[in-house]
Amino acid sequence: MRRDDPQTLIIDADDTLWENNVYFEQAWDEFLVFLSHSKLTAEETRSIFDEIEIANIKVNGYGAKNFARNMVECYRHLVERDIAQGDVEKIMGFADRIFHQPIEMMEGVEETLAYLLERNHDLILFTKGHPEEQRLKIDRSPVGQFFREFEIVREKDVAAYRELVSRFRLQPEITWMIGNSPKSDINPALEAGLNAVFVPHERTWSLENTQLRGAGPGKLHIVENFADLSKFF
Repeated sequence: MRRDDPQTLIIDADDTLWENNVYFEQAWDEFLVFLSHSKLTAEETRSIFDEIEIANIKVNGYGAKNFARNMVECYRHLVERDIAQGDVEKIMGFADRIFHQPIEMMEGVEETLAYLLERNHDLILFTKGHPEEQRLKIDRSPVGQFFREFEIVREKDVAAYRELVSRFRLQPEITWMIGNSPKSDINPALEAGLNAVFVPHERTWSLENTQLRGAGPGKLHIVENFADLSKFF
């Protein structure tokens, strides 16, 4: 049932409003070909890389630049040949192309945001990652006109959601987090006492794609795509 009263909608950016992870996957595929390990499978190589990423994210955070540095570390750890001059630059180039990809909006995003704003819902964009990289994507996208606030944080955990609620004096019972990541968008928002709408994406980053827990007093809706938000709000 569609709600007639205005709600506060906190909306994720990467892989909710526009494509993102697919470009990291393309860079990773290029890296695998370049590494060309004789014994490790693609899955085994990715598992080793994931361990490197998990450790380094705690120190360096997210973003394409840090992704590139993690691939270089993985290469140094696994390469079976002498590291040639230019190898590091070539790997960095795989990730550098991420910056130059066009902003590919998800189907129905602009029309749905316009509809939500027309119905007087309060829209806040809430994303995590490298501040400069995320701001550049926001500036290059066509959605800035729809949001009253843009929030970029290092990590979207329970504490981040509670701080957001406190700073903007949001009412949890009429506040919804909307996104594609169970780990960063849905589970911590519910645990912080908010409602949530899960918008699945088939290419969600594996480290974000954990099980939906549904903890907390808030409601949880699952939709097929972003345009389906018009069925609820």
